[in-house]
Amino acid sequence: MAKAMLIDTYKCMACRGCQVACKAWNDLPAETTVNRGTYENPPALSEKTWTRVEFREVEAGGEVAWLFRKHQCMHCTQASCVSVCPTGAAMHHGEFVLIDQAQCIGCGYCVQACPFDAVHLGEPKGTARKCTFCLDRVTDGYEPACAKACPPGAIQFGDRGELIATGKGRVGELRANGHPNARLYGETELGGLHQLYVLTDKAAAFGLPEAPRVATRNVLGQWLSGFVTAGVLAALPFWLVIKRRQEMASSRGGE
Repeated sequence: MAKAMLIDTYKCMACRGCQVACKAWNDLPAETTVNRGTYENPPALSEKTWTRVEFREVEAGGEVAWLFRKHQCMHCTQASCVSVCPTGAAMHHGEFVLIDQAQCIGCGYCVQACPFDAVHLGEPKGTARKCTFCLDRVTDGYEPACAKACPPGAIQFGDRGELIATGKGRVGELRANGHPNARLYGETELGGLHQLYVLTDKAAAFGLPEAPRVATRNVLGQWLSGFVTAGVLAALPFWLVIKRRQEMASSRGGE
């Protein structure tokens, strides 16, 4: 059965334990930052920061409240990064989306196409990097590092179908207790996401697109311009890339 994570934003207390666990497990370097007058840091995801808790201050009924959301790659079934990648570096590995660092040419198409701003290039002009869903842990029977580290249990890992049922139950509880706009996000968006959210308000209130769409592509034009951008047209013959794409399509068709 497909695996997924369910993030209950109502339970999140913004401790950022998930950020620390992600950095530690994936050996990601710290980022130089400054005090911006908020506990929320660093200011955005990057090639060095693959998961981050976002803070949003909202006012409702004359009262101020905080909304917290764990931001990372959503591992979309219909993944825009996979759709637009000219070399096949961005690919599905089962239900998860990975970027093969050996095949990535740093063209940046995936960065532009991602509706969740979850993919970023290294500096200067490095490869695209993002959350890997701790595939090395998951394939050995462990939960992702962020889920393991979450103190209030706001992050659950397990079978996607079971998590959807759990999420819908939580939405019912929240609607019955003062959150009429509560909803489950990710069940059907982009063919189904593998990071699901229980939201206490509309998606836009949490910085999420209400109706994300998969990016379209002009394969030939993007391949050619991607090679020119990366400066590797002479070093990497076009027919090799076509052959690789055909081999990948053939192997996936046989799975």
